[in-house]
Amino acid sequence: MASQNHSRSHKIGIIGAGISGIAAAKQLSHYNPVVFEATDSIGGVWKHCSFSSTKLQTPRRDFEFSDYPWPGRDDSSFPSHVEVLEYLLSYAAHFDVLKHVQYNSRVVEIRCIFGTDHGTPQLDVKHGEYGPLLSGHPVWEVAVEANQSKNIQWYTFELLVICIGKYGDIPKVPVFPPGQGQEAFHGMVLHSLDYSKLDKHSARELLAGKKVAIFGYKKSAIDLAMESAQANQDGPPCTMVIRTLHWTVPSYQIWGLPFFLFFSTRFSQFLHERPGQSLSKTLLCLLLSPMRKAISKFIESYLEWKLPLKKYGLKPDHPFVEDYASCQMAILPENFFAEADKGNIKFKRATKWWFWNRGIEFEDNTKLEADVVILATGYDGKKKLQDILPDPFSSLILDSAGIMPLYRGTIHPLIPNMAFVGYIESVSNLHTAELRCKWLARLADERFKLPSVQEMIEQTTKEIEVMKRTTRFYKRHCISTYSINHSDEICEEMGWNSWRKKNWFLELFSPYNSQDYEDKKDM
Repeated sequence: MASQNHSRSHKIGIIGAGISGIAAAKQLSHYNPVVFEATDSIGGVWKHCSFSSTKLQTPRRDFEFSDYPWPGRDDSSFPSHVEVLEYLLSYAAHFDVLKHVQYNSRVVEIRCIFGTDHGTPQLDVKHGEYGPLLSGHPVWEVAVEANQSKNIQWYTFELLVICIGKYGDIPKVPVFPPGQGQEAFHGMVLHSLDYSKLDKHSARELLAGKKVAIFGYKKSAIDLAMESAQANQDGPPCTMVIRTLHWTVPSYQIWGLPFFLFFSTRFSQFLHERPGQSLSKTLLCLLLSPMRKAISKFIESYLEWKLPLKKYGLKPDHPFVEDYASCQMAILPENFFAEADKGNIKFKRATKWWFWNRGIEFEDNTKLEADVVILATGYDGKKKLQDILPDPFSSLILDSAGIMPLYRGTIHPLIPNMAFVGYIESVSNLHTAELRCKWLARLADERFKLPSVQEMIEQTTKEIEVMKRTTRFYKRHCISTYSINHSDEICEEMGWNSWRKKNWFLELFSPYNSQDYEDKKDM
């Protein structure tokens, strides 16, 4: 580092100004936190990793802050990424959150400065107590590079909240043997992250008239295939190369019934296993397993009827409930299969592939000619965390299965005075993040205390075990099948009533969303 300035001391620092960072800044605003945002705007992936066709995956009313409803929240259409960003900006401006944000401020190093011996953090949890989040003295020192200058400003904090997210920044790119990677290909190769940074004209110019191969079958890959198809109505088709299939949904209606009836009510989630449940509940879940399977089959039958999955070889081998339990379910763009029927989108199943000079070669000895290859292969958000955290915490952030063991999805039992927001998923990640930020703010205010370190570890272990039994895609740390129970436990710790509806019927059969967790309901 070329130049260092003296440290500036604050109580709370927040890294990242996406949805989680803005929610954390609002809930912790009475501490006047400093929010470091590496770019020139809030919004996270909605600003920097979206395509022109990207839309929200849930209805408006399922993706809103508890105290700031969407305008026209009953509109059934899915908002575009531009509308989502406008909503986030409006929320931040309404609650005066933007005054806390330092734009173009990239965190380049974090140091632990409390309980150190010759610069090495000493981790001691023998007494089994985590301690208060605000201890009265600095714990973390953060180096920030502003406006891409070589001058480094240091800050110290009692509490550091990490909100840099799992998506964006570090693309996950396949590794190939020598001579079979990108260097062998004469065309263009880019990651979906690179594509998202193109303006609309440049993106269309990249795709128009080109033979495009897109790797992946999640939301980004599906959106990219639609953009390629729209750019080549009279040109060559794009080909989606798919290793792992996932269930896709055309809308939130199943045989005319609202989707929330199957998974998002207290009654429907009663059918699913939850962490730390009693023996009687475990036995009941075992007895109810045929009903869980029947619901999954019921939804699968609709999707097979509604979508040409068998025609294109796109029917997954695993049950629908596994994708829902791992937050893998994607909403299809309008006319996706209409474009496939016109021949503008083609599909190729493959487990192994590599580059040759004119395109892609597969393990079945077939070849695919391509001018442009787009890798919609995801992001390595966990590496992003490990790179920014100092030792020994960078090696503790993941357990042996590669999962972040976070108590209430927020506190790592072995990392002191640090919180993580945005690292567990549900049907609505905004709701998930906001409620945990409310919990975090009350924990910082010492309105309640954390359990012992051992108890927190046991709780996170139970959650991970449930995910492993529920879905093969458990590493995403998704709580969608027991999200209401997870929120119940958070409410109980905060001293709130966990049942949030007006009567027992609504409590059992209506969906839960952010509005149910509005603060005034507990005044």
